[in-house]
Amino acid sequence: MTAMPLPKPVEDYFAAANAHDLDALIATFAPDALVNDARREFRGIEAIGRWLSEELIAAKVTKEIREVREHYGEIVADVIVDGEFDRTGLPDPVVLTHYLTVRDDRIVQLIIVLNESVRS
Repeated sequence: MTAMPLPKPVEDYFAAANAHDLDALIATFAPDALVNDARREFRGIEAIGRWLSEELIAAKVTKEIREVREHYGEIVADVIVDGEFDRTGLPDPVVLTHYLTVRDDRIVQLIIVLNESVRS
């Protein structure tokens, strides 16, 4: 997975995602958290719960961390994503960068991006 230790909420997020455990996933987020997935914004636990249910749980999405790093207190993880979703126009494998901000033992912001540039 990765050599860098992850903050507990981030570790719990990836474990719950792979277990398809909606309640455990929701528990990793602050009540007023923000998720931006592919330029779509979900604010607050109710909207995030719907997004998790419809787009992660229903699609049986799994997430395998390929690389993780810390950048000014934010966790940045390159994640291989698999599951039952439309792959039209997506690369193989699908690698999405997850930018996670943690405060008070909860995820307060998660931004998920399909980056096209290559880091040097």
